[in-house]
Amino acid sequence: MAKKTSNIIQHNRKQAYLSQSKLCYYCGLPMWEDSQQTFRSNYKLSLKSSNLLRCTAEHLIARQDGGKNSKNNIVAACQFCNQTRHKAKYPLPPDQYMIKVKNRMNSDRWHPL
Repeated sequence: MAKKTSNIIQHNRKQAYLSQSKLCYYCGLPMWEDSQQTFRSNYKLSLKSSNLLRCTAEHLIARQDGGKNSKNNIVAACQFCNQTRHKAKYPLPPDQYMIKVKNRMNSDRWHPL
């Protein structure tokens, strides 16, 4: 069962990644999914920096809150945005978090890149 769930999440993440033009749902920066080396070379990034932009599956409604692994609930988010959202004591809802990210990006206070 866990293998099937993992495959569903991977499939839905891939679909979101492609439909979002390979850009993070929150910050809008490019992400990589399969070829980190090519991505690093194209954007002239270090290994550490490129790790922050790895594509991850982000559940808009967390599974612990009843969210499903459906394509309507999964978006593609970079590692940095996904982890930062969930490290908060009280994570913001996705729409509010996106506003926070965009505001911080506009003032150069988001990605450490």
